Amino acid sequence: MGKLKEKFKKFKSPDALLLICILMVVVSILTYLVPAGEYTRILDPETGREMVDPSSFHYIENTPVGLWKVLSSVHQGLVDSSEITSFLLIIGGAFGVLNLTGALEALLSKTATKLKGKEKLVVVFFVTLWALGGAFLGNFEECLAFLPMQITLCLALGFDSITGVVIGICGVAVGYIGGVMNPFTLGISQQLAELPPYSGIGFRLVIWAVTLVVTIAYIYRYADKIHKNPQLSLSYEEDKTSKYREEISSDIEFSTRHKLVLLSFVLAVIGIVYGVIVYHFYLGEMAAVFILLTIVITFISGKPVSESVNAFVNGAADLLYPCLCVGLARGLTIIMMDGHILDVIVHALTGFLANVPSIVSAPLSFIVISIINFFVPSGSGKAVLVMPILVPMADVLGITRQTVALAFHMGDGITNLLSPAEATIMVALGMMKISYGKWIKWFWKLVLLWYLIGIVACIVAVNIGFGPF
Repeated sequence: MGKLKEKFKKFKSPDALLLICILMVVVSILTYLVPAGEYTRILDPETGREMVDPSSFHYIENTPVGLWKVLSSVHQGLVDSSEITSFLLIIGGAFGVLNLTGALEALLSKTATKLKGKEKLVVVFFVTLWALGGAFLGNFEECLAFLPMQITLCLALGFDSITGVVIGICGVAVGYIGGVMNPFTLGISQQLAELPPYSGIGFRLVIWAVTLVVTIAYIYRYADKIHKNPQLSLSYEEDKTSKYREEISSDIEFSTRHKLVLLSFVLAVIGIVYGVIVYHFYLGEMAAVFILLTIVITFISGKPVSESVNAFVNGAADLLYPCLCVGLARGLTIIMMDGHILDVIVHALTGFLANVPSIVSAPLSFIVISIINFFVPSGSGKAVLVMPILVPMADVLGITRQTVALAFHMGDGITNLLSPAEATIMVALGMMKISYGKWIKWFWKLVLLWYLIGIVACIVAVNIGFGPF
């Protein structure tokens, strides 16, 4: 027994890229074993979305994905995910130039001095900020742009890269779990359930607040432990050679050029927030802002253009690994789609819900959606696939449609940070340079707390008849 424990301790889980490759092979094998099936898709003339006919599921001839298609899916995945990977490369380049100016190092020096003894306030600030963005604006991929800065800041303050990442991605996850006014998961699910837009906001605000407090407490406790003893960090070895580690000196001059560079950065962030709210900016428009920022800060800093170009290239190169993870994760989804096993999984899981009591079916719907999220990470894509099936089922079981919408956005929010097919978590692991196993070791207790909140919320929703209907 002792030898078994020793072997288990020595076992190293595969890194993110290798894990996705293994899953691609496993899913390919499943396409030979699992019967293929699909729902009929119908184009909704009002919204232009492709909808699922819930009563149309049928089995079709198997379409197994062989070795050649698996290899081809790597390239196709990189092509399909080019919007997010090109955005990441531009972000990496922009932060490379920002580091070259010395403004970030000067700011970190000043921040470290100002926050002496109050470093953990960073946890409260960033988790709350991103939780608001996720709940009201539907921010998710947007937080990736700021992870390099957050990691650099947390390492400078005596935390680790895990803290720098989770104050962002766990924050947006809180926003998605609470929903509140999220235009994607909540907005689309309510529309498909024919509910008044953003109805039931009071109950969701309570869920958001409870989840936020629990998440801040969890991360705050971890950050405090690492601050006292850095060797307890799960990313301790990786952080020794992290590209985001800056040796902060207390006598760095905070010059006028530094201030103007940082002012430009702040104005760029404000511009992005304004653009997202008013003009519905997405990755392309945000990338354009960062390109403009790169040009402006190069001019302000007085650095030679050739140095800025080299810094941009090196900064982009730092994010090559996360970009490869994103492309392969998309390839994994392509294999499942080509093998026609996605609809089979959805049909099996939702069919199970039809045979359980209403008091149980709501929390089970929440868990089932979490499982489906492993295979269909897109919130809006999952909504048009699952909601047309769950809504009539809820009507038969006597569950309010609002409860189904609640179960949907909570289930989606949690497993966004668990699924290897989800780009955001793969990018985060790539930035931290830690394995998926280490991530789960850090994350599993928080996941259980989130699931507990979700299950209780669904049970309460059933008992109060969470409506209007």
